[in-house]
Amino acid sequence: MDYQDLLINISEQYSQLLGDNLVGIYVHGSIAFDCFNWDRSDIDFIVVINESIPQQTKLQLLQVLADLRDKAPPKGFEMSIVLEKYCKTFVYPTPYEMHFSGVYTEEHMKKQLSLCNDERIDEDLAAHFMVIKSVGVVIYGAQVENVFGVVPHEAYLDSICKDIVNANEHIAEFPVYIILNLCRVYAYINDGLVVSKEQGGKWGLANLPEKYHNLISSMLNNYVKGSAFSNDETRQIQFVGYMLDLIFNTTKLGR
Repeated sequence: MDYQDLLINISEQYSQLLGDNLVGIYVHGSIAFDCFNWDRSDIDFIVVINESIPQQTKLQLLQVLADLRDKAPPKGFEMSIVLEKYCKTFVYPTPYEMHFSGVYTEEHMKKQLSLCNDERIDEDLAAHFMVIKSVGVVIYGAQVENVFGVVPHEAYLDSICKDIVNANEHIAEFPVYIILNLCRVYAYINDGLVVSKEQGGKWGLANLPEKYHNLISSMLNNYVKGSAFSNDETRQIQFVGYMLDLIFNTTKLGR
């Protein structure tokens, strides 16, 4: 299966399980930005429903993803189920009914009830909703403009900044993600652009100091082509410090 076949399969099964309660299924992430890579990307989607669903239905929805894991990309799926009322009249942080991510292990899948607890909140949904409103793909149901209302600038900015605020602590472990993500966050702050990590890296090459271009290029080539990236830890740390100062001085957010 390719990702399109997987999404069609999911939408068919989810529509059967949810019936009239299903408002729509919306893809965000690398697929929406047209930069999906089977080896390095996950399949990101939001399921919007009218009313809360019982635990048994949540377990059935999770089982659909569990059954498709062997056919999915290595990073798997990332899925959230959200009530339509929070999509139309945005609330931040956004409540959700259920969340599943490919980072969950076999141990979590064996304890699926832990993923089906009462309603919780997620700051990341502000970013996901904004991407859906900008480039999202409708897999099933109502059009984006009929489901998703305005995501306030402040909520989106807070959401993406929370994703990089501790970049200096994670740069050694996730250098490609951190460096490209810093670029895309500042692309929004500086130019109001909602972009992918790949687009963020390209924006960084066009707009950030030349002394960082080799570093950004190496991370971008790794992300797109899988090629080796720069292991210059000193330069990576310098870039993170430069970008965090730039981002948080501009936004006047505390670290």
